[in-house]
Amino acid sequence: MKITELVNEQRINEQLQSKTKAQVLHELAALLEQDGKLSDRDVFLQSIHAREQQGSTGIGFGVAIPHGKSAAVIEPAIAFGRSSQGVEFDSLDGHPAKLFFMIAVPEQSDNLHLQTLAKLSRKLMHESFRDELMHAKTKGDILHVLSQMDPS
Repeated sequence: MKITELVNEQRINEQLQSKTKAQVLHELAALLEQDGKLSDRDVFLQSIHAREQQGSTGIGFGVAIPHGKSAAVIEPAIAFGRSSQGVEFDSLDGHPAKLFFMIAVPEQSDNLHLQTLAKLSRKLMHESFRDELMHAKTKGDILHVLSQMDPS
């Protein structure tokens, strides 16, 4: 599945207001709920928090990819958020995260979230790609940068 099939402008927040990890998770889950991808935000957040208990999804390089499988997910989706200040996210490198990708998949789905996670992780290792996301001015610009991940 293409990244651009999982994220849209309604699920992008280019100016997160959150100051803590918990607030980021709530703010991103709210985007998914508002766009009709969740039947119950609190139930979904339980799966996200359970995954974070296993180890932080702050992968370093200013990036966090919280993800969860839940019966509360209606269909697979990604919410993207950006924080210019950065948020402490217990990242592997000890630095605040600025780019956030929340992956939501239904409980009964296959390994879609793992494939998506791997695709995102590979692309986000490139500093130039992260820089493009940080400097994209509009939601449309962010979608354009993300579309580079999808084969033509």
